[in-house]
Amino acid sequence: MIKGKKIIVILPAYNAEKTLEKVYNEIPFDIVDEVVLVDDQSTDATLNVAKKLNIKNVIQHSKNKGYGGNQKTCYDKAIALKADIIVMLHPDYQYTPKLMHSMCYLIVNDLYDVVLGSRILGNGALEGGMPFYKYVSNRILTFFQNIMMGQKLSEYHTGYRVFDTKVLKSINYSKNSNDFVFDNQALAQICFLNFRIAEITCPTKYFEDASSINLKRSIIYGLGVIKTSCTYFLAKRFKIKFELFQKNEF
Repeated sequence: MIKGKKIIVILPAYNAEKTLEKVYNEIPFDIVDEVVLVDDQSTDATLNVAKKLNIKNVIQHSKNKGYGGNQKTCYDKAIALKADIIVMLHPDYQYTPKLMHSMCYLIVNDLYDVVLGSRILGNGALEGGMPFYKYVSNRILTFFQNIMMGQKLSEYHTGYRVFDTKVLKSINYSKNSNDFVFDNQALAQICFLNFRIAEITCPTKYFEDASSINLKRSIIYGLGVIKTSCTYFLAKRFKIKFELFQKNEF
């Protein structure tokens, strides 16, 4: 907790048996109040590791719902637990939990509503082992999105995000895809509602046990990103109504 603000870390987990403990042990519990882990029908011992770590809030899906579907459950649970700030962290150890202090304080001090851990600011992406084709596609898609959405972000594709809970209550994330493009749709929704976004440079690690989508899934994701950006452009510029960009009232 910081200045009376309850902080909850969510871990959307799938086959994170080998990395979960390392991630959990680096979470700064001097500010973090609770952890929520949602297991998306892992085929390994992720749940056993979560039990060993005594994670209080563990949810297991009865069937695999996908990366986006996993996050929906995570956010629903964190909001139900009355979080003021929600940290979305991958349990595969690609992103370091050690940045949480810096990221959370930017929100607690009312400077920003959302903070992204960017792999592109600085030289962290390639130095951390990001495949070159993913780096190039990241840069191309980000350039396209900045043009279409009128933004100046260094990347839209990071999996390390911290939110003021009011943001998640405002966007219609339940209508987003259950696949990997969920993240991109959520960020487009956030931009559409003019929430304040900060980025902080974040080292990243690509290694054998870290999760990563293959080339085919990457192409599907890229097409989804382009569709999201074009939909945003039509909604913003021509006031065309899309369910994706309908604001929730809370």
